[in-house]
Amino acid sequence: MRSRTPDRLCAEAVELARTAAEEAALPGMVGDHVEVAADGDRVVTHYFACLDPGYRGWRWAVTVARASRAKAVTLDETVLLPGPDALLAPEWVPWSERLRPGDMGPGDLLPTEADDLRLEPGWTGEDAPPPNSALAEEMDRLAEAEDADVTVGSPAVQATPPARGSIAAVAEELGMRRARVLSRYGLYSAADRWDDSHGAKTPMAQAAPASCVSCGFLVRLGGSLGQAFGICANEFGPADGHVVSLSYGCGGHSEAAVMPKAPRPSPPVIDETLVDPLQLHPSSGAGSVSADGPDEELGHS
Repeated sequence: MRSRTPDRLCAEAVELARTAAEEAALPGMVGDHVEVAADGDRVVTHYFACLDPGYRGWRWAVTVARASRAKAVTLDETVLLPGPDALLAPEWVPWSERLRPGDMGPGDLLPTEADDLRLEPGWTGEDAPPPNSALAEEMDRLAEAEDADVTVGSPAVQATPPARGSIAAVAEELGMRRARVLSRYGLYSAADRWDDSHGAKTPMAQAAPASCVSCGFLVRLGGSLGQAFGICANEFGPADGHVVSLSYGCGGHSEAAVMPKAPRPSPPVIDETLVDPLQLHPSSGAGSVSADGPDEELGHS
């Protein structure tokens, strides 16, 4: 059993330990003697403060030892170690976990792990579906109907029997003819991410006069995500070219405010049926007439 009491001769070798620390450190970077600790029988470590500004809270650790029944203390090792309040670098995080949206630039490659939870195998390439599957039963039911290839001529003159309908065409139509496709976890993750950025709970949607589901600028998505998301095609809107939730909205809704037409002046009204009567001026002769205004004299012929 190792003793926890420092060896006396090793504990007294402070100057030997300091000299070793000063040789390893930059000039003037070894501070006061902090403590001494026993590492084993006749093995002691001296700790000195590190004055380097880049290693705040670190300590120079110098281990000394002596042989059994020997009085000479020898140097074992010198190393810089962090203290209880040392300034440490953050814990290392793999690059795949440090990556954030928008970090990729032109020419960057982002490899995808083989066991990525966001993906799952797509069409395997096998034409025959698994036995007793619903797809196998459906293929059997349709094999003699529209999925069967029809060849002109009697069976006796055909080189090979007609081939059944291929699942490849169905996989191609559904977009499944890829090595991997989005898994349910990948779909949910994308939906949550899109809803956080352009969803009903955003301040823009809260102040919108209507939602995107009734907007003429909405381009619907295909597949299962099309039930809740679309793409904004309003070049003046804040989400132009982005995937938006159907419950999202903004002030650029196509039916929010219809631009009023320019006012057109009303046509002039001409009343051709009403004629003002002329009245004879009492002080004038027969050839003088007056209207509803200043007296006007008419010329005589």
